[in-house]
Amino acid sequence: MIRNSLCLTGLVALLMTAGWQPAGAASFDCSKAETADEKAVCADRQLNDEDVEMAVLYIQLKPLLGMGARGAMEDEQAAWLKRRTACGADRACLSKAYQERVQQLRGGFEALAKRGPF
Repeated sequence: MIRNSLCLTGLVALLMTAGWQPAGAASFDCSKAETADEKAVCADRQLNDEDVEMAVLYIQLKPLLGMGARGAMEDEQAAWLKRRTACGADRACLSKAYQERVQQLRGGFEALAKRGPF
């Protein structure tokens, strides 16, 4: 678990420092951003970084889950995206939404670790 956490932390750090460009967030193409929430994420470095972290956690966790849990996680992500959209351009709302989603995804890793050994 510690090794996986270190690898994930390193990957997130690498993605966050590897030549950030406002034209691309992790989970969507900023050049195609249409909604207020997407535009706000693309325009704000901190929100973009939160988006990168959320997307990396989601991508890393998804293949580790069984089919049923994976489907539930996809449903949770779709519901979360609706909540993010409802924030519009409200930076505080968006940041809170990202923090909550990151916490949920980290909880998924913790649940897997408790089931170990790996």
